[in-house]
Amino acid sequence: MPHAQTPDHSGAAITMQKVQPFGENDLVLTTTATDLDGRIADRHSAYHDNLSPPLIWTQVEGAAAYAIIVEDPDAPRDQPFVHWLIWNIPGEATSLPEGLPNDASLGLIGGATQGTNDSGTVGYFGPRPPVGHGVHHYHFQIFALAERLPFDARTPLADLVNALKGDALASDDLIVTYEAAGA
Repeated sequence: MPHAQTPDHSGAAITMQKVQPFGENDLVLTTTATDLDGRIADRHSAYHDNLSPPLIWTQVEGAAAYAIIVEDPDAPRDQPFVHWLIWNIPGEATSLPEGLPNDASLGLIGGATQGTNDSGTVGYFGPRPPVGHGVHHYHFQIFALAERLPFDARTPLADLVNALKGDALASDDLIVTYEAAGA
């Protein structure tokens, strides 16, 4: 039986490993976009329709907003590849629908802001691991925030992470997988 290829990791920490929430609340993030093995559906891949997946989470008492960061630490580069930054999702929200537009400001989501991903575009950029690089793991990290964040779409990940360090009430990490078809 052939040995499954596994990608080299960037070696750098993902956001979840840098932020310690100060609250005692539980937060659980789920999606209906994966199969039983945790593989995200093709329509959410940048090889296909590049639709952001539907996400559902438990509400955290006292949360003024939520932030979601999606990173791929299996990317063949020094830092994890950032696939999605979205913050200021209203505190009363418990889900995001599939296929959000790639706009910096999302009025339909209470004025949530989407940042620039590592492909250089605003909004969601789905999994697109190199062909033959093996299975990649995509970390959908959610943070419940005590306050809304004053950032615009050009805010770098480092600034967002620093704000999360002082503002996160709770967090969760949903890991999904994807592998490029082909040899």
